[in-house]
Amino acid sequence: MGMNLSWKSDFQAAYKNSSDLYQFLGWDGPGPVVENQYPIFIPQGLAKKIKSQGKEGVLAKEFLPDGRELSDAGLADPIGDKEHFKAPQLIHRYASRALFTPTSICPVHCRYCFRKNELNASDELFEVNFAKTLQYLKDHSEISEIIFTGGDPLTLSNEKLETYLQAFSEIPSIKDIRFHTRYPVILPSRLDDGFKNLLQNYSAKFRTVSLAIHANHADEFDLESITKIQELSKLNIQLLSQSVLLKDVNDNLQALLDLFNQFISLKVRPYYLHHPDQVKGGLHFYLPLEQGRKLYGLLRTNLPGWALPHYVIDIPGGSGKVGAFNPETLGFSGQLLGLNGVQVPVQEPDLFTI
Repeated sequence: MGMNLSWKSDFQAAYKNSSDLYQFLGWDGPGPVVENQYPIFIPQGLAKKIKSQGKEGVLAKEFLPDGRELSDAGLADPIGDKEHFKAPQLIHRYASRALFTPTSICPVHCRYCFRKNELNASDELFEVNFAKTLQYLKDHSEISEIIFTGGDPLTLSNEKLETYLQAFSEIPSIKDIRFHTRYPVILPSRLDDGFKNLLQNYSAKFRTVSLAIHANHADEFDLESITKIQELSKLNIQLLSQSVLLKDVNDNLQALLDLFNQFISLKVRPYYLHHPDQVKGGLHFYLPLEQGRKLYGLLRTNLPGWALPHYVIDIPGGSGKVGAFNPETLGFSGQLLGLNGVQVPVQEPDLFTI
C-alpha cells in the first residue's frame, strides 16, 4: 500500500502553475497567459531534470509552456477522434481495435500533445457510461483489441483498472489489451507491485497484454525509470515503444539512435515513430514530412530491421495511421495538402495502413 501512496503523493506534489514552477527553476517564464489556455502539470522529479539540463534542453522544450502555443494555426482535433467516437469513452477507427479513453488526466502536460485541445473532463470523449461502452463492444465482435489511452490510463487506480479489465475479459471477442502510457518515464513510482500483479494476472486472461511506453528522447530516462521498466520486462507482457518526431527535440539521427537503443536495452520493442500532428498550439514542433522520411531512411541503415519502429502519420480528418516512408519515392515532393500554411506531402502509393 505504501508504494501506491507514494505515486499518488508524487502526483499531487506536481507543479500546476507557472509561478511555482519558474520560482523553482529560477528562470523567467512566459507568464500565465499560455497556461490559461493550456494548463501546466509537471511532477517535481521531472522539474529537477529540466532544471539540471537547462532552459535550452530538450526537456524544457517538450514540457515547459511556450508563447508559440497561442497561435491559431492548426487543428483542434488533428486526427479526427470525433469522427470515430462511437460510444462513451470509445473511438472505433479501425475494424479490429478500439481506443478506450477512461480518463483525461496525464502525469505531465506535453506541449506537443495531439489531444491538447480535448483533454478536459467535459469533452465528450471522456463522458462515462460504461454499460453503453460494453454493449457497443458486445455488438461489434470484430473488435478484438482494446487500447487504453486518454489522458493516461495509468492515472486510474489499480482497482479501477481491474474493474475494466475484468469486464473486457468477459467479452469473448476481446483478445488483446494494450496500454499507452507516459508514466514509466515521467512518474515511475506509478509502476507499483499492485500494477505489476494486475498485468501479470490478466496476461493469463487475454491473448496478449501490451504496455506501450511513450518517450521521445533518451534524456527522459533516469535510474528509477530504467529500474521500473526492467521489472516490467520480467512479466508475461509485451513492452512496446511510442515516440513522436519533434522539431528541435529529436529531429536528428543521433538523438533517435540514442532513444531506440535505450528502448532496446530495456527489452522494449520499438513500435511507433509518429510524424507530429498538425495540432493547434503545437505547430512549432512540426517538421516537413520529407525531412522525417530522410531521417527514417538513415535509421534504416543504422538499426537492425527488428528494431525499426513503424514511421507513421495520422491523416487529418480521421482516416487513421498510414505508413510515412517508402524508400523508392524518397525525395518525392508529391501532392500537397495545405493546412493553415503548413504543407504536408502525401502520395497515395506511399501510404499503407498500420
